Amino acid sequence: MPVSSASNKTGFLPERYRSYLRFLAASGLDVRLRAKVDASDIAQQTLLQAHRGFGEFRGTTEAEILAWLRKILSRNLAQVARDYRRDKRNIDLEHSIHQSINTSSARLAEWLAASEPTPSQNAVVSERLLILCAAMESLPEMQREAVRLHYCEQLKLKEIAVQMDRTTGSVAGLLKRGMNELRLKMTDEERAE
Repeated sequence: MPVSSASNKTGFLPERYRSYLRFLAASGLDVRLRAKVDASDIAQQTLLQAHRGFGEFRGTTEAEILAWLRKILSRNLAQVARDYRRDKRNIDLEHSIHQSINTSSARLAEWLAASEPTPSQNAVVSERLLILCAAMESLPEMQREAVRLHYCEQLKLKEIAVQMDRTTGSVAGLLKRGMNELRLKMTDEERAE
């Protein structure tokens, strides 16, 4: 999708990317920091910085906007981690956060993509990625977290159960209900287009 459909004449349309960035921010936050920092705040800061710097953005596709936003988000997450840990600049930490965000984004895209996408298929995948993140955001928190941990972080049910302090059976139920709800929402969105 060309940038012109992702922006208006005066600049950047941040609302379009809010769910995507919140999802990635939650994936990129260290478990210990999640209790102290809200992923929404980090996504908002990222959108503010992107809005301010959109005039210097030279990309031409939706995929380039998403990559640019991921880079800004990675820097913001690294800054939060430094602030809470009071560490000096740690390049390994920044690379780890950037890699985590890119991995989560790639897994979401793989979930939606064809085996060998053409440029037009890439545009469709980028659009569906934003729709998927918005649909995930509408899930109840526990379902959203279970789906994120299983499909984006590729944790096993047992690992998710430990992290969420739930039984394996309840995690399986959360995943089943969450995936059913996502399928319905994605189907509704596709019909609306």
